[in-house]
Amino acid sequence: MIDKKKRLAVFCSGTGSNFKALFHAIIERELPAEIVMCLSNRSQCGAIDFAKEYGIETLHLSESQFGSHDDFARAMLSELRDRQIDMILLAGYLRKIPDAVIAAYPEKIVNIHPSLLPQFGGHGMYGMRVHEAVIASGETRSGATVHFVNEEYDKGRIIMQNHVPVLPGDTPKTLAERVLRCEHRLYPAALEKLLDKQP
Repeated sequence: MIDKKKRLAVFCSGTGSNFKALFHAIIERELPAEIVMCLSNRSQCGAIDFAKEYGIETLHLSESQFGSHDDFARAMLSELRDRQIDMILLAGYLRKIPDAVIAAYPEKIVNIHPSLLPQFGGHGMYGMRVHEAVIASGETRSGATVHFVNEEYDKGRIIMQNHVPVLPGDTPKTLAERVLRCEHRLYPAALEKLLDKQP
């Protein structure tokens, strides 16, 4: 008997490079999962374009479309339930997940962060800001962390980490490129680990 594939939603705000890495890894590794939806807070972005190219349903959902935060949370939950989503993967999604959604998907929402958490995490720490802070601190290594999402920014239980060196002469941009390559290896590995543990 073939196990039922887990239905995944990927949340993105930008180019979707981690989304692409996950999508290709699922196919190449024959993982028991399928990305059935790409949700974005932006009506247009690289991730949406990629999803459309590969026939994945796209959904633009932004809090600004709703009268209140609660209405937004209810709409997000409704969309996820309508599609029978089993797990949510955040891939460069630059909005906080509503608490009601987190409560409905305990340890089923996963994020990747471009540092070795708990260092250089928290509110406002995303993108190039992280790499600028790492270099300013004098750290000799950085990396990426895949973790569960809870009600606090970057505080959920860590699933996997991997590190890269901070080299002499690194700029935030050169460090970001090295960390991103690390992310593209780490996120699929973490997904595979999670799927192995799923009932």
